[in-house]
Amino acid sequence: MSQIDILAIGAHPDDVELSAAGTLLKHRAMGYSTGIIDLTQGELGSRGTKETRKEEAAAAARILGLTERVNLQMADGFFEHSEENLRLIIEQIRRFKPEIVLMNAVSDRHPDHGKGSKLASEACFLAGLRRIETTWNGEAQEAHRPKFVYHYIQDRYLQPDFVIDVTDFVEQKFDSIKAYKTQFWDPASSEPKTPISGEEFFEFLRGRMAEFGRSIGARYAEGYTVERIIGVDSLFQLR
Repeated sequence: MSQIDILAIGAHPDDVELSAAGTLLKHRAMGYSTGIIDLTQGELGSRGTKETRKEEAAAAARILGLTERVNLQMADGFFEHSEENLRLIIEQIRRFKPEIVLMNAVSDRHPDHGKGSKLASEACFLAGLRRIETTWNGEAQEAHRPKFVYHYIQDRYLQPDFVIDVTDFVEQKFDSIKAYKTQFWDPASSEPKTPISGEEFFEFLRGRMAEFGRSIGARYAEGYTVERIIGVDSLFQLR
C-alpha cells in the first residue's frame, strides 16, 4: 500500500464528510492522496443500520476519490482509551504513513467526538516510538509520526486557528454527505427525527462554512484547531 498524504480519522462514518470533505476534495484536486479511518460503524445511530452505513460510507468514498477507507469496528458509544484501540490506529498510521492527519473536534455535542479526538491524537504520537512493535500482514512496521495533526470543527462552534477556502468544492462535499441517505434529510423517511435529519441541518452546515469563509474573504471555508504553533516561511503566505 502506497503512502497516503492526508489521512482523516472520524469516530463515525460521516464525521469527516460533514466537517472536512471540502478540504480532502481540494487537496485531492491538487494531486495529494487522501484516506479516511472510521473508528466505529455508527451502529448506535437512531437511523439506518451498520450495514447501510457501510454501503453509504463506500459511496461517499467514491465521491471523495479516496485512496483507501478503513473501518476499525470499535464499539460505537463505548470505545475506550485503551492500548488495544491505540494499537489499531497506530497500525493504520504506520501502514499509510500520512504527513497530515485530520481528526475529530477536541470537544463536541457527541461524546465520541472528543474521545475519538484524544485517542487519535495520542496514537499519532505513539506511532513514532520505535519500541512500540506492530505488524501488518505479518510484517513488522516501521515507526512513523505525522508531521501535522489538525482537528476539524463539528457541531459545536469552536474558534478556528485557521480556515481553508473550500468554495469550489462545496457542492461535491454535499454530494458526499447525501450519500448517507439514511442519516440526513429525506421527506419520505419514516425513521426517527434526529438533530441532523432535518432539512435545516444543511442550512446550518452552509452557514457555518459561510461564517468561516467570511473571515478570509471567501464564500465558504472549513475550520481547524491545532495542537501546536504553526510556522510560516513568509508573511505573504497569509491570507
